[in-house]
Amino acid sequence: MIEYTRQLKMNMNPQSEHIKHRKIEIEIQNFNMDNFAIKESSFEKYLPYSWEGGFLLVSKDKVHYEALIFEIKITIILVQIFLLLLFATLSYFLALKALEPMKKAISTLDNFSKDLIHDLNTPVTSILLNIKLLEAKQEFTQTKALSRIKRSAEDISELHTNLKHLLHEEQMSTSTEDIFEIVDEVLATHRKLYENLHFYVEYSHFEAEVNKEAFKQVLTNIISNACKYNKESGFVKIYKNANKLCIEDSGIGIRNSKHVFERSYSEHKSGHGIGLDIVKRLCEAMNVRITVSSKVGEGTVFKLIFPSF
Repeated sequence: MIEYTRQLKMNMNPQSEHIKHRKIEIEIQNFNMDNFAIKESSFEKYLPYSWEGGFLLVSKDKVHYEALIFEIKITIILVQIFLLLLFATLSYFLALKALEPMKKAISTLDNFSKDLIHDLNTPVTSILLNIKLLEAKQEFTQTKALSRIKRSAEDISELHTNLKHLLHEEQMSTSTEDIFEIVDEVLATHRKLYENLHFYVEYSHFEAEVNKEAFKQVLTNIISNACKYNKESGFVKIYKNANKLCIEDSGIGIRNSKHVFERSYSEHKSGHGIGLDIVKRLCEAMNVRITVSSKVGEGTVFKLIFPSF
């Protein structure tokens, strides 16, 4: 508005659609150049016109001013969004570049783990086969050292199987399986290993979406513990309750059942503290919830809870 008035005084005849002026022959006492008024539809300011007297009333359209301010705000916001996207894109590619060595290291470690677990199977199988050959000979039948070697080899074999299934945890596919059919497959081995125990299965129709090999390993770990830490002539009972598969035993029980699924937690010297951690992770991968309740000296009940069907 001041620039507009300056051009008027210089007889430059300024042109503007949004600023208007008119001469007013009035006398303003104690005139102040800072005078400025905001009206309903315009801004107004009085400016002296000549030394002889008179003032110019310069008014600017308020609607145009607000539209101009809005455009400036939109421009600022768009520039900020553009800069944000630019910095985000740069940060993303810089992060990818920075994480590339770590990604390669993890990939190398993952491949090494897979190769190691795969190659571990051969010597373990060989040890177990040779132990069977030695057990067939009369002079080795009562050898405690051989029994300890066999037990250790079986532990390594079990650990190898757990780790093998754990490697496929993230890419696990499921299908509809007969749960009690898998139970029978697992029990076929344990009935031979633990002839002193009584196994009870309450059969009923039970189909669910699981990965057969992973679920078989889950049952193997749970039933192995139920047998290993059971009482002499104890029992292992497996039955269905609504959408739950229950594995109950008459074993020595668990002191801290809240911690049994934690990695490295074990209540027994012979345990690795990894079996039930893997069980829980495999169950989560198959969308199966697992719970445990136990009383020391009385027994334990594991429940595998499937989504409602």
